[in-house]
Amino acid sequence: MNLEKAQPVQEIQTPSHPEIKAHTKRNPLAIFKKMGKSWELYLFLLPTLLYFVIFKYVPMYGLQIAFKDFIAVDGIWGSPWVGFDHFQRFFQSYKFWDLLKNSLLINTYQLIFAFPLPIIFALMLNQVTHTRFKKLVQTVTYAPHFISVVVLVGMILLFLSPSSGFVNNFIQLFGGEPIYFMGSESWFKSVYVGSEIWQTTGWSAIIYIAALTSIDPNLHEAAIVDGASKFQRVLHIDLPGIMPVIMIMWILQIGHFVTLGYQKILLMQNDLNIGSSEVIQTYVYKSGILNSQFSYAAAIGLFENAINFILLIMMNQFAKKMKQQSLF
Repeated sequence: MNLEKAQPVQEIQTPSHPEIKAHTKRNPLAIFKKMGKSWELYLFLLPTLLYFVIFKYVPMYGLQIAFKDFIAVDGIWGSPWVGFDHFQRFFQSYKFWDLLKNSLLINTYQLIFAFPLPIIFALMLNQVTHTRFKKLVQTVTYAPHFISVVVLVGMILLFLSPSSGFVNNFIQLFGGEPIYFMGSESWFKSVYVGSEIWQTTGWSAIIYIAALTSIDPNLHEAAIVDGASKFQRVLHIDLPGIMPVIMIMWILQIGHFVTLGYQKILLMQNDLNIGSSEVIQTYVYKSGILNSQFSYAAAIGLFENAINFILLIMMNQFAKKMKQQSLF
């Protein structure tokens, strides 16, 4: 057989010919037909897409006021451009370094102490074999997540009160002096991170517990046959098994490293601890809402989100280089 003559015939008859592929890709009707076969799935996806478009992407139109001297009467289009004046004003402000330092320190404390605890808790809970006790522990640790911020801060003020709080009563029981926790700059970050740990550890552990259930039980059975202890199985089977989830959660945590929810900090804030509790988010709230400096507050918020975006990209690239799970 003459192979030189047979080869072109095979290229023409094969369905994977490049011209046929290109024609399929350029045909929009084929795409819509394919979507029409699974229209129910796209219908379920539609509310989520609308949510992100309406509440996430459309408001980005208002970011331009960070580069304008926004006047409410004139509107966004009618307000004059000022360029980077608001950014320069923030960078030259005497509060800039204090705000940045407080925001970074609180988030660093959370990464060091609050981030690993749900992982450790999930690994420990996964070793519990008594079903009722396991459900009881889960219920008790999940419950604080559903407490509102206002109620939580009220509980903190009651518990840490220097006159009637049970924490100071316990300190005095052993001969110590009562501590005004909420009136001390040195104690504020510890109280904030400690309350975050208490409220979020159980809830944050859910995703790790779910990831642990997907690990093949045959791996544990083989390790038991080989004489591995529980700690060795956790270290060499459970932990590597949930490492992709850990990396994703770590990247997401770094993605809002500079951002802190202002509600809780604002409720815990007072004149005595403001040197340690004033962060970028609370400053944006006071500048934009209380003082009506909308353009200035928008510029600070844009700067904050830009830093978070850069950190997210850098951490995602680092995860790729380390051959770990990444977002994209």
